[in-house]
Amino acid sequence: MAEEFTVVPVAHVIGGRVEPTDDYWGGTRSVIRIDPERYTEESVVGLEAFSHIEVVFLFHLTAPGDLPPELRRPRGNPDWPAGGTFAHRNMRRVNRLGVSRCRLVAVDGLDLHVEALDAVDGTPVLDIKPWFGVMGPQGEVHEPAWPSQMLADYYTAPGE
Repeated sequence: MAEEFTVVPVAHVIGGRVEPTDDYWGGTRSVIRIDPERYTEESVVGLEAFSHIEVVFLFHLTAPGDLPPELRRPRGNPDWPAGGTFAHRNMRRVNRLGVSRCRLVAVDGLDLHVEALDAVDGTPVLDIKPWFGVMGPQGEVHEPAWPSQMLADYYTAPGE
């Protein structure tokens, strides 16, 4: 079952944060600069009509082997239940892949100006997709209380 594949970034994050943090991504502005060697401006035609995009990226600052095999508590908080690798959304992932939905502020050539993208300066972007509301979760959504508690300040602007 161990299949390997190669993924080449389509873009890189420019600006915004320089190191990953747990909270306060609200108001963070950055640019997703699409590779002009591989793509033309035709690749973004129509994207400006969308308010949000979904970005798949590589947690490039995380060491490839940094994946504890044991159960762990979110942010080490003893009040929250321990869970396995696939019960977390942080940067400690088997393939170091992140997925974020952010606001598309403007399209300027191959530069996508975004807000609240929780990826740092220099992050390789593996794919960019427009967010379709109809593709969101279908049916009733349920989750434990701890994610809302943990992420209460995730999209709060720094200093608020």
